[in-house]
Amino acid sequence: MSRRFDLIAFDWDGTLFDSTGLIARCIQDACRDVGHAVPSLEQASYVIGLGLRDALMHAAPGFPAERYGDLAQAYRKHYFASQHEVVLFDGTLDMLHALKRRSHLLAVATGKSRRGLDEAMGTTALLGVFDASRTADETQSKPHPQMLLELMAELGTSPERTLMIGDTTHDLQMAANAGVPALGVSFGAHDHASFAAFEPLFVAHSVPQLQDWLATHG
Repeated sequence: MSRRFDLIAFDWDGTLFDSTGLIARCIQDACRDVGHAVPSLEQASYVIGLGLRDALMHAAPGFPAERYGDLAQAYRKHYFASQHEVVLFDGTLDMLHALKRRSHLLAVATGKSRRGLDEAMGTTALLGVFDASRTADETQSKPHPQMLLELMAELGTSPERTLMIGDTTHDLQMAANAGVPALGVSFGAHDHASFAAFEPLFVAHSVPQLQDWLATHG
C-alpha cells in the first residue's frame, strides 16, 4: 500500500500511555513533599511532555533553583512507586502492529527520561515495535526540534515524509519547529482547543479514530 509518511513519531505519555493523571498527581505530591505550593491538576497536567527539569520549573515557579534536584527526586520516588498502575491506551498495540505491517518506521519522542521510557516499554508486547526513540535527558527538551531532527537523521527520513503525533501543544510546536506535519490526540494532557494554532492535519478523539485516519491518510 502507498504511504504518505515513512516515519511516524509518537509522544509517549498521554498519547500511547495512559499516564497523564499519574504524572500530574506525582508532580503535586513532589511539591507537597518539599514544602512548595501545590499546583492545580490543570497546571500540573500542562507541563507534561516537557523534560523533567523544565516541567518542574513551570509547575513550581519560584522554587529555589538549587533545590530542583530535591524536587525531581521526590517526583521520581512517587512516579516509580506507581507506574505499574498505568498501561497503554486500549487499542494502541493493535494500531502499532498495523502500522508495522504497512512498513512504517515508528519512533518515540518523549519528555521522559531514558530510564523512565525503558521501564515503561519493558514489555514483550512492545519488543521490536519501535525503530528508534529519544528522551529529554538525551537531547533538547520539547518544543525544541532536536528530538525529531535526530530521529529523522537516524532513520533516514525527510520532514515531509515524517509525522509527529502528540497530546500537547509542546508536541505540535516541536513538529512545527522541525518542519514536520502533526496530528493531535484529545485524550491526553492538553485541551484540544489549544491545538488549532498549530494547524494539525487531524485531531483524533480515540485510538480507533487515530488508527482509522492513519490507515487511510498515513
